[in-house]
Amino acid sequence: MALLEISDLAVRFNTDDGVVHAVEGISYELEKGKVLGIVGESGSGKSVSSLTLLCLTQSARTEIEGEALFDGEDLLSLSKERQRKVRGNDIAMIFQDPLSSLHPFFKIGNQLVEAVRTHNAVSKAAARDRAIEMLGLVGIPDPRGRMDSYPHEFSGGMRQRVMIAMALINEPKLLIADEPTTALDVTVQAQILELLGRLRDETGTAIVIITHDLGVVAQMADEIAVMYAGRIVERADANTIFNAPEHPYTWGLLKSIPRLNSPRGEELIPISGRPPSLINRPTGCHFHPRCPYVREAHKHTDPQLIPTGSDQHHLVRCLLPAETRRALWGQLAAGATPDAAKTAVPIPEEATSQ
Repeated sequence: MALLEISDLAVRFNTDDGVVHAVEGISYELEKGKVLGIVGESGSGKSVSSLTLLCLTQSARTEIEGEALFDGEDLLSLSKERQRKVRGNDIAMIFQDPLSSLHPFFKIGNQLVEAVRTHNAVSKAAARDRAIEMLGLVGIPDPRGRMDSYPHEFSGGMRQRVMIAMALINEPKLLIADEPTTALDVTVQAQILELLGRLRDETGTAIVIITHDLGVVAQMADEIAVMYAGRIVERADANTIFNAPEHPYTWGLLKSIPRLNSPRGEELIPISGRPPSLINRPTGCHFHPRCPYVREAHKHTDPQLIPTGSDQHHLVRCLLPAETRRALWGQLAAGATPDAAKTAVPIPEEATSQ
């Protein structure tokens, strides 16, 4: 049985400008000790989908549908009291900005001790010992001395380590890391990701890592879900996503980051256009206004997320025939531009189911 089972999760915000379809019918499973990478541009629904698991999007103007089973318990129907017990104890989250997530007026040690005592009936001394232990575990030098430091006295990377320590201090079964390496230099990024991987191996904690950069999850994720306009458009194991992707949006993400195995001199190709409005979404395939391979039929037919070929674990939401997608990726992987790939591979005019 999976630790986390998400089924047809939808989140809509009623605003003065209209209904924001932030998340639209996403489903996935996550087992204990595994890492799921959720990847996509800003506004694709990555963070909202995970904040909803912690009941942090609930309000009078929010509509939430679907099911989110955690250890067999539906997170979306918990009482307020049960929510508080689960949040920070069984499920913990590392937020994007550690400086704004830590209280600037309280010492690091006090905040860690509070995190322990909120969920455990232990003495202040025992909670302090646990806090020192966690600071040491995440690589903070002189953890006992740094307990009396304030957040502004730490660098960005050190603050992120403190946030990881706070998230893991109660040994959660699930850790959600929302852009954990944003605004950090590449060396610190690598250190943070290595730390998360090591802690996963040592504690067995399942991790959902949210990012806009496929490179961040390249070495860490077991499975990757690519989101666009509130939907999952492709989902597969990490090796498949990097070596045999089948959705044009995934291709765009991969071609916009440098790769060591790319042909010498190959230029990065950004995805044209902008993400769509989640209030006035495009008809048909939501990606069609930005897709280099779009046909007229794609503008009116809404694709479903279904298995591609015989691989039941590789799901794709695309109206191009499977053989066409694979031929196009073969051209792109060899260094062709989207225009050159279109010239080399005939693209049928009609929409198709995979």
